[in-house]
Amino acid sequence: MRRIAGPAVGVLDVGSFSARLVVLEPGGSPLAPALTHQTRLRLDRSLDEECRLSPDGISAISAAVAAGLEVARAHGVTEVFPLATSSVRDAANAREVVRRVARDTGVKLRFLSGRREAELTYVAARRWFGASAGPLLALDIGGGTVELSAGAGECATFARSLPLGARSVTRDWLPAEPPVRDKQVRALRKHVLEQVSDALGDVTAELTQHRVVGCSKVLRQLARLAGDRPGKTRELYPDDLRAWIPRLTAMPASRRAKLPGISRRRAQQALGGAVVAEALLTVSGGPMAICPWSTRDGLLLTLLDRRTDGAAEKQGSRPAA
Repeated sequence: MRRIAGPAVGVLDVGSFSARLVVLEPGGSPLAPALTHQTRLRLDRSLDEECRLSPDGISAISAAVAAGLEVARAHGVTEVFPLATSSVRDAANAREVVRRVARDTGVKLRFLSGRREAELTYVAARRWFGASAGPLLALDIGGGTVELSAGAGECATFARSLPLGARSVTRDWLPAEPPVRDKQVRALRKHVLEQVSDALGDVTAELTQHRVVGCSKVLRQLARLAGDRPGKTRELYPDDLRAWIPRLTAMPASRRAKLPGISRRRAQQALGGAVVAEALLTVSGGPMAICPWSTRDGLLLTLLDRRTDGAAEKQGSRPAA
């Protein structure tokens, strides 16, 4: 087993569908991490009607955290950020979950604010496209929230978060089983468009010159569905997406899961995610370029920068031999 030398950093990302460990070495990239490990979770199935995670769900989180940290330590990685995403953060018993996991594993799960998630999504987009891409508007549809961030330099100058994640809007606005009625979709479209318009309202004019970037699995899958193909420039166009919303409305989750790009785990949320994406593209003007990196990658790159800079400062402070 190869031990990782140097100031490596890791993030253990505890989400709805998995707990994923990703480790970067100095000079590394999320494209080629030094180490990865994944434990499957289905926290969406562990939420009751009051949005509380069940004891079995909490036990699954503890086991996944313990497994990820064991792999990191076996490879010599001691700095791991235990990131709990909205699946845990938004649970009604989130504090209980944190206490239980800390008791079971010795690790306290950490949350990021929606604003901080948006800022890190921007970092990921900026690193992916580079300075030559010009001003960017980065959009990320998660399970519980949507992150919006923009800027022209290394850091975002605008960052906001909205409770419009694909899982959230599906739970709150759409029936669990078909049929989904057109009026239900119209109501959701109206609500989401109003929320996004309000969030970007005071900066919409400034953002007209920004390149629109999508940074999430939801948007990657929708781009694949709406005509994008591997090997070509990945973009999502408003009209292409809009044409799919009535078709998704008419399909049960089992049929959606057979569509290009739509994973079985996210099939039930595909319609809700498409409605949110439509609103984002409508307000921002689109089209949207798809970025393979998102919040976790922005966090990894930020942690590695800090760790590498700290090591360089210590090296520079040593007296010459």
